[in-house]
Amino acid sequence: MLVDLDQRARHLLRTLIGAYIRDGEPVGSRTLSRQSGLELSAATVRNVMADLEEAGFIRSPHTSAGRVPTDQGYRFFVDTMLMRKLDEGAEPAEIVELAAAAGSTVGTVQSASDLLSALTNFVGVVTVPARESFAFRHIDFVVLSETQLLAVLVFADGEVQNRLINLERRFDAAQLERAANYLNGEFAGLMLPEIQRRLVDMMATDRKELDALMQSAVDVAASAFSGGAGPDVVVRGQANLLQYRDLGDLDTLKSLFEAFQEKREILYLLQECVQADGVRLFIGEESGSAVLEHCSVVGAPYQVDDRVVGVVGVIGPTRMDYDQVISVVETTADALTAILNRRR
Repeated sequence: MLVDLDQRARHLLRTLIGAYIRDGEPVGSRTLSRQSGLELSAATVRNVMADLEEAGFIRSPHTSAGRVPTDQGYRFFVDTMLMRKLDEGAEPAEIVELAAAAGSTVGTVQSASDLLSALTNFVGVVTVPARESFAFRHIDFVVLSETQLLAVLVFADGEVQNRLINLERRFDAAQLERAANYLNGEFAGLMLPEIQRRLVDMMATDRKELDALMQSAVDVAASAFSGGAGPDVVVRGQANLLQYRDLGDLDTLKSLFEAFQEKREILYLLQECVQADGVRLFIGEESGSAVLEHCSVVGAPYQVDDRVVGVVGVIGPTRMDYDQVISVVETTADALTAILNRRR
């Protein structure tokens, strides 16, 4: 297998991929000779194309004499020939406005996913940070009935969560107010895992050593601070993919849309980007998912306090403008990091 290319072959491969990304049509030797800017005959270009095909970088669709890039060709292009022109710290106005457009983390994540889709015309995906990523700020209780209670939790990033608690015994409003004041004084500023550890210790303490206030607080807090939603990803712009014939037939698109609905495979793949140093790409079969074999996934992690809390990404056909998509994903990840760190 050809693992290195001379400058002429690199230039022709770059030109072929650029033409195919732009036009979506197989590229013939005459077209490639004309667009390359090199003084090469069509016969010479055909010879180079034959070498590239033998190496696995391009292939010939059975309906055309032209050539199209393979997944391996796109990978070689991205890894060795892509010309990045991203300004350090660049933040498009649309992305900067995320901070003002949504007051909560979930709202910001939804806006980011919408923007990724709008800026690339593909599918925008952003994983939602776990509540464990942000400090607890405040809790209030609302009595719904003698057996049910609503706990309203506010976190440092402005997110508000409502959790329904089924009561084993009745609490009056005064008890709940004192319990909330106690919990706010004890736990404000702490992360959920630390709060849960302290509650476990309290519950293991001899109940006789707890006064009535602490008993009430521990009883309701054990439910209020437990569990929470599992990992989630916001998906936007699925309908954009209907315009790309590269993605296969209707059955393939149906399976792809089902994957977006179920989210499991998307979440698994985005988790692979968590340890990435910057942007990570999965091109075609590299994803390991049959559903995504005609797609490329471009993802990058975002952080709070230097801890990765989520991933932003774009999913589209392998025939995408990688330079532009990588720039959008990288810039969005940086902007989301800055926005969330300003809110904490």
